[in-house]
Amino acid sequence: MRILALDIGERRIGVAAADDRIRVAIPIDTVIVEGDPVEAIVHLVQEQQAEELVVGLPLSLSGALGPQAQRIQALVEAIAARLPVPVRTWDERLTTVQAGRSLLSGKRRGKGGRLAPPGRQDALAAAIILQAYLDSRHTSR
Repeated sequence: MRILALDIGERRIGVAAADDRIRVAIPIDTVIVEGDPVEAIVHLVQEQQAEELVVGLPLSLSGALGPQAQRIQALVEAIAARLPVPVRTWDERLTTVQAGRSLLSGKRRGKGGRLAPPGRQDALAAAIILQAYLDSRHTSR
């Protein structure tokens, strides 16, 4: 089963994917948000032939639903209404920070040792979200 994960920002959406059998999340793309993000996400899920979608939910450090998390929750509800696949949220606290640190440490450098292109952090954050989700499913079985 192919699973997609999204790290939804104001301007970009980081995308990661995994096959449920191998349980390894891979950052695959960053989508620039132009127009309706719901339409773009529905198209992406269909294009990738995903059978499940996991969306990072930016809870506050206390775990509360702040304005950004409420915006994402509303998007998730709109997306779920348009897709025939399960749409789940996953706590994404500090994943963008973790992705940025990974990029700065040089672990995710591009060819020739150059820093990864802008937006790579978003896809890496989506992969971190998806890997945590996959790991939780594996340990709960």
